[in-house]
Amino acid sequence: MLTKDEAQKLANKVMGYSTFADCQVSVTSAEQAYTRFANNGITAAAFSLRHDVSIAVTRDGCTGVYAADDLDDAALRAAVKKAEEFAAIAPPNPERLEPVGAQKFPDLPAFDDRTAKARAPEMIPHVKTIVDEAVKRKLVAAGLIERTHRLSAIANKAGLAGFHESADSQLTTTIRMEDGSSSGWAGQPSARISEIDSAALANTACDKCLRWKNPRRIEPGNYTVVLEPTATGDIVRLIGSGFSARSTDEGRTFLSKRGGGNLLGEKLFPEYISLRSDPLDWRQPSVPWTSDLLPTRPMAWIEKGVVGSLAYDRYWASKTGKQPTPGLGGGGSGAGGLSLELDGSDATLDSLIASVERGLLITHFWYIRAVNPQTLQQTGLTRDGVFLIENGKVTAPVMNLRFLESPVRLLKNTVKVGQAKRVRGLEGGLMVAPSLVATDFPLPSISDAV
Repeated sequence: MLTKDEAQKLANKVMGYSTFADCQVSVTSAEQAYTRFANNGITAAAFSLRHDVSIAVTRDGCTGVYAADDLDDAALRAAVKKAEEFAAIAPPNPERLEPVGAQKFPDLPAFDDRTAKARAPEMIPHVKTIVDEAVKRKLVAAGLIERTHRLSAIANKAGLAGFHESADSQLTTTIRMEDGSSSGWAGQPSARISEIDSAALANTACDKCLRWKNPRRIEPGNYTVVLEPTATGDIVRLIGSGFSARSTDEGRTFLSKRGGGNLLGEKLFPEYISLRSDPLDWRQPSVPWTSDLLPTRPMAWIEKGVVGSLAYDRYWASKTGKQPTPGLGGGGSGAGGLSLELDGSDATLDSLIASVERGLLITHFWYIRAVNPQTLQQTGLTRDGVFLIENGKVTAPVMNLRFLESPVRLLKNTVKVGQAKRVRGLEGGLMVAPSLVATDFPLPSISDAV
């Protein structure tokens, strides 16, 4: 890994290679270690270190961008030259603004050094815990434990300079019957690898696998559902693009009013729905700058059911007389996007289930794809454990189903929220999400996939 001084010196050196007055450089150093397991044994272990340098140069409103993963001086000079060549043939950008100057970025929670340095000796005991539990129950375990350590540095010739380090980890496992007829899943992302509870994950995944044997067919239709936190996160995290101020003003989001204007300040959701993003929350590693390279800050997108904010980038803010805001991303990575947090309550998952007369308990979703960009309607499949709820009790496993729902409609139909925790779905989306009960959830067809 590069050090802070090395990254900043590297950025300054690359800027010095450019003959353009407007030059911006970002440096990323990312270290990853992981252990994969399948068929109740370790199948792969790896350690990787990658450096990336991105160069953007502008002259007369024309910008060229080039990236290099070789830190050799000759390679970096060649990358700068390529960026300048691209700028020479690029059309002017009519929406370009002057580069951002020096900024005071917030101090984010310190990253966990133990997580940043974790290797196989810290990971293998977690794998052993899961495999031992699976073998004891005559099941088959597969999964992944990994950690990342990321360093990010940014600089430009207008005086901007920023640096940040973060670390993150996750453990996920899928447990199956020996004949492949049933499966159960559990996962836990954590900014502190010491807080991953592999024993709890093993028990959860094994229990789901055994309980989901011989699932019965039910009629497709609209159901009351209890979504576990990962299932909630799978769908709700996709609401982010709907808060774009520009898209909203142009009539392209669920917050656009017919005939013009937006729904900012209007109550669209129940009182107990509050959706926010907070780069100061240690649970979700972020960066201290936005995609526009301005200081990030906490944002309240929905506050007690009321639409509280829209996301303004620098250009649209300048066009509309507003202040720029942080935007929303899939995981709060180096792009400057913020991960979402949906407030929960003290209610347990069991109490949510007990409140449902008839419905379905859903573990999580996968293969999620957009259907309608304006309403944010999505489609996908349930996976690794769907169960019928009758008179407040889980009574039977049921076959997987396809869903057709929007995160907006889901939140509007939410009647209870439970305890919130950080989750990561099969498709990589990170957020803090609670379990919840929602009515009228569309499940239009059966899937016989396991």
